[in-house]
Amino acid sequence: MSTRATEWPTVALAATIYLGWITLTAAQAWLPTPVVVVAGAWLVAWHGSLQHETIHGHPTRFPRINALIGAVPLSLWLPYAIYHDSHLTHHRSAHVTHPDHDPESKYIRGAAGAARLAAAAQSTLLGRLILGPPLAVLALASGEWRRARRAPLLLLRDWVPHLAGVAVIAAWLELTGLGVWRYLLLVVYPATALTLLRSFAEHRADLPGPSRAATVERGGLLGLLYLNNHLHTAHHDRPDLAWYRLPAHQRADRARLIAQAGAVHASYGAIVRRYALRRHDALVHPGVRER
Repeated sequence: MSTRATEWPTVALAATIYLGWITLTAAQAWLPTPVVVVAGAWLVAWHGSLQHETIHGHPTRFPRINALIGAVPLSLWLPYAIYHDSHLTHHRSAHVTHPDHDPESKYIRGAAGAARLAAAAQSTLLGRLILGPPLAVLALASGEWRRARRAPLLLLRDWVPHLAGVAVIAAWLELTGLGVWRYLLLVVYPATALTLLRSFAEHRADLPGPSRAATVERGGLLGLLYLNNHLHTAHHDRPDLAWYRLPAHQRADRARLIAQAGAVHASYGAIVRRYALRRHDALVHPGVRER
């Protein structure tokens, strides 16, 4: 347990997200559909960034309180416990990006079939934004099906609390008239696409440094949405830092972090222009190819 003080900017952020989500869903019948889509996608993607903060031990020194803040399943499809364990494994891995060691790797082992097709479909940014959300759900379902046979009790530990939370949210969505299926289509789908935009160019297997992480110099409005995780090399360098402290760390040690990053993108607009229809990287991890 950490001894640091409560990080009130993150507490205020959590309150903003949850109050904004409740207000938006309650008032959705009186709002134009584009407003519901844009505001809803922002809030749910922002909530994903908040979950990322709580996984790294923010905003309090009490892990259970942090988990309570982050575990509300606004996205419906991804259990917090699974995200928590996979993301911390990603950070602890000595072989970031390798599909045998990093659960968040986008690379494949070279086998033909569904995995290769899914990777190829998401190799361009446009493919990732359009096809990535349903493919992410299918990948989770596939992995959990295998885990059900290997460790059914652990699966129940992760899914029972999640499904209980989903039931409460689903009841609220039906009460407001938005409904679960409209919510999934109008809010969760674009929110997941926004999150996939952030992660599209975060890591490359051929980058230097143990984290193999890239940096986006100017996050702009998306920097706020991603809670400064566009400074991804800085985040891997100091994963203990709260989101609002990352820019100062980047400025203070910029030369080393830029050299360590290997890949530096000027902005998310530059990523869109370069990779919208162009493949970002190889599908098969180079370590697998060499082996």
